Amino acid sequence: MQGEATVAQDSSGGVRCDDPAEIGRRVQRLRAERGLTQRQLAEPAYTPAYVSTLESGKVRPSEAALRHLAQRLGVSYEELATGRPAELAAGLRLRLTDARRALATGAPEDAAPLFRALHEEAVAYALPEERAAALLGLGDCLLESGELTGARDCFAAVERLLADEPLPRRVPAIRGRATAHLLTGELRYACYLLESTLDELNAAGLHDPDALLLLYTASIAPYMDMGAHARAAHAAELALALAPRVSDPALVAGMHRGVARTLIAEGRIAEADASLAKAQELYRQLHIRTELAHCHWMRGYVHAQDGDLEQAESELRTARSILASKRAALFTEQVEVELADVLRRRGKAAEAEALLRPLLASGAVRDGAGEGAGAGAGAGALGAGRGAVHAGGAHRLLGLIAEERGDTEAAEEHYCAALSLLERSSAAGDLADLCRLLGDLLRRTGRVEAAMDAYRTGLGHRAAPGTTTLGPAPATPPM
Repeated sequence: MQGEATVAQDSSGGVRCDDPAEIGRRVQRLRAERGLTQRQLAEPAYTPAYVSTLESGKVRPSEAALRHLAQRLGVSYEELATGRPAELAAGLRLRLTDARRALATGAPEDAAPLFRALHEEAVAYALPEERAAALLGLGDCLLESGELTGARDCFAAVERLLADEPLPRRVPAIRGRATAHLLTGELRYACYLLESTLDELNAAGLHDPDALLLLYTASIAPYMDMGAHARAAHAAELALALAPRVSDPALVAGMHRGVARTLIAEGRIAEADASLAKAQELYRQLHIRTELAHCHWMRGYVHAQDGDLEQAESELRTARSILASKRAALFTEQVEVELADVLRRRGKAAEAEALLRPLLASGAVRDGAGEGAGAGAGAGALGAGRGAVHAGGAHRLLGLIAEERGDTEAAEEHYCAALSLLERSSAAGDLADLCRLLGDLLRRTGRVEAAMDAYRTGLGHRAAPGTTTLGPAPATPPM
């Protein structure tokens, strides 16, 4: 085929054909391959002159004519009208399932070429739904690899392809785009995308349980990072209420993982761990390795919150090992920051520092030895546009380690670098804690006025716990 054919459903539900010239070339090629004359192809219903005119592209054939010709040529009506080989769409969908399995069980960089090839084939044969599915899979691959700009572009392209479809069809792409913005550090915009989609679904009466569960579950993480605990808890309650109406076990597992974050914030550690155990078992049964790693990651966080640092370290190392084996670069770097926190608390400051230093952009802040804090880091290092919240956390930990060994100058530089990152991302709870650390350091070194400014900044971020400046929360759908 020449380029991307225009193929769609016509108003009667039939196939919309290619342009007459394209059909004429196809008829001529197939006739020649089968050794038929124009008369043999035309009879008994049509004349050789009609076939000649059709092959020259001077007439648009009727459906009846195409069906006659397809029967004589031994092909399907759709293949003759559109150029698609028989059963192409079904075959593509089967291979999309295989690519999804490759992503679930292996490395994103191995699955990405599969999705790219499927996308090219879907473009060639003008299959918009399969094209959207391939782009969605490619976006997920790029998200795992930490290529956030490419991931956002893929998800936005899916939304454009499905612009005329019902909104629930576009929700997985919207959720993917919001997650990419979250990982970039744009928490407020991630919330905006999810909340505006929820409002649109509710206003249109599109109370699709799968779509709603996906959106409410995805909104918990940015709410928690922004300090909007009340809104996060409400989203978790709605997700739990929706779960019995959802049959996809992967969605239910994701819900349990998201709800655990709100349970941790409420001090309900045992319930959080039980919720994570349910999610972990579902992911294990589904062989979804990245999500299974996230469950180990969050269970490590739960144990750290509960003071069981040995078990926390074990869970975080397991998560790190799974993510590293899948070459999920950004997630691996993020879990290494949380592992470093546990190592420092266990008295392993040197090991924690060795883990953190390569994660940050080269030369961002000097360490105690006078080298760049991220010496040797590659282009994928954590920073303002890639894992900003965890980049701030890494600087905070390096500041604590520097302060513990008496290097107040390096500690202050790391705290200030963390403050800059977290202020851009609106991570309220982390900001308040960091301002306290910086204020204490400034006060101990005799700079009382500067310390007061740091404390005031922290208090400003904690002035209204559980709220954001996002405006009213989305309306609650009927349950």
